[in-house]
Amino acid sequence: MLLRNLNFHRFQCGFTPVFRVSRSSSNVPLPDAQQSSDESVSEKQVKPERKSVVPSNSRFIYPEFLPDPKMEWRNSLREKLERMDMIQRRKHIDIPEFYVGSIMAVSSSNPHAPNKATRFVGICIQRLGCGLRANFTLRNVIKHIGTEMKYQLYDPTIQKIEVLRLEKRLDDELLYLRDAPNEYSTFDENMEAEYLPEGSPIPVNPLMVKLKPRPWRARWERKDMKGLADLGLEERFYERAKELATPWEKYDLMKQYRKTIPEEEQKEIFAEVYSELHEVEVMRKKMKRKKVFIKPTKNV
Repeated sequence: MLLRNLNFHRFQCGFTPVFRVSRSSSNVPLPDAQQSSDESVSEKQVKPERKSVVPSNSRFIYPEFLPDPKMEWRNSLREKLERMDMIQRRKHIDIPEFYVGSIMAVSSSNPHAPNKATRFVGICIQRLGCGLRANFTLRNVIKHIGTEMKYQLYDPTIQKIEVLRLEKRLDDELLYLRDAPNEYSTFDENMEAEYLPEGSPIPVNPLMVKLKPRPWRARWERKDMKGLADLGLEERFYERAKELATPWEKYDLMKQYRKTIPEEEQKEIFAEVYSELHEVEVMRKKMKRKKVFIKPTKNV
């Protein structure tokens, strides 16, 4: 728009007002040299977008940071506050990477124990929940009795979580170990930790589990379990399983969408928390190096 400044000037010969119009407009084209220099300055001021450094496997390492996909349970404020509490908890206790099938040891406080703490060793057969409600279940056979312990991942009574053998299994749940012989769930309480080289892929244990004769706690022939050996059932059991199977569900995109968190939202969540999680991991590694390092002494 044209800005008009009206200046009244009086001449000595009379008092006739004379109007002087000065125009200043942003739409007036600038010379080519000046325009090119302004464009070069603006290009220098624009910073290139930084690429995300969040690793692609974060949703497998930290699955509890993803909220519940059910819309009736969603609350953005609660989810953000929970993520802050989870990060603060991870600064006080080292929660390592683990999966279903990993052999773990958990030390938790127990006022009734002689040392005020108990340590349980077992294989992780289930991992569920999200946020502060994330939990996992360990199973071991102690004195010929199958024993399971369910822990809340962010329970303040947990003192230490150790991964003795980091590995995966063929299935997302190993609940069928309850119907398997004890040899598949027996682990030494004094088992030493097995370390993997840094950066190596997580090994997958292809062990096929042979179940005990029926009755079982579930209809395992109706579940698509890859880690089960031949169940040795009659043909009518498998025919009934085929009748009840729903193979078309894997093509139902809307059902998959309702059961998962969109990838865009996952990136936003992990971009928010990964920087602090990475700082915690770096601090843990530095502390381990200090403990391992032994200062040399002079021999007199």
